[in-house]
Amino acid sequence: MKYILITGAYGGMGKSTAELLSRQGYTVLALDKRIGESKEGIIPIQADLTDTDSVRAAFDKVREITDELYAIIHFAGIYMLDSLVEMDEKDFKKIFEINLFGVYSINKTFMPLLKKGSRILITTSELAPLDPLPFTGIYAVTKAALDKYAYSLAMELQLLGIKVSVLRAGAVDTGMLGVSTTALDRFCSETKLYNCNAKRFKSIVEGVEARNISTLKLAKRVRNILHKKRPKFVYTVNRNPLLLLLNALPKQLQLRIIKMILK
Repeated sequence: MKYILITGAYGGMGKSTAELLSRQGYTVLALDKRIGESKEGIIPIQADLTDTDSVRAAFDKVREITDELYAIIHFAGIYMLDSLVEMDEKDFKKIFEINLFGVYSINKTFMPLLKKGSRILITTSELAPLDPLPFTGIYAVTKAALDKYAYSLAMELQLLGIKVSVLRAGAVDTGMLGVSTTALDRFCSETKLYNCNAKRFKSIVEGVEARNISTLKLAKRVRNILHKKRPKFVYTVNRNPLLLLLNALPKQLQLRIIKMILK
């Protein structure tokens, strides 16, 4: 029996992946801050990734179940949209604590259960290697840092026979479009520095996120990655052609285009 730990297991991507992998014969240790009831092949594990003691308690519970993990799959994360010079310091720290430190904490804590041949799959974002749009910078910065962390981790853990990959996912139908719109409306109502053209910027955000895929399609991609004997480091899902086109332009031209749209 192979055990897989999934963080963010009760969110959209995590839940679909947990359910699919449990049907494939894996036992899923479903870790999240808010958990549901046990199901066949899915064991809920409650933990707050920003709390070291909570993560350690989760490890102790998992250790009672198994002494080996076939894989750790990271889905836990949050989205923020805000101005880099206006956002609250607590929010700035919070998104790093969840999107970056949470992954580090889980990998460090559960390392004793990873053996030669184990896998770690970290979900970053299609924004990780790209230039961010205005006011999405804080989210993009955390995902870029996570992407670089994952590569550094892969360089180290290959020496132990443990494979690390990243899944750079584009827009997935998890309900995040509503979160983005709400965050944008809040920002435009609260900013004191920017004459925020909410309608124009909202059209950009919706254009990027409208071309989304289902959580099931993403879950199937995760399953396929786990089955690969020699997985690649980077897997991309649903890259947005508009973002790719914008990033193909010189940075100075990108800045001018965005300024023209939002002014």
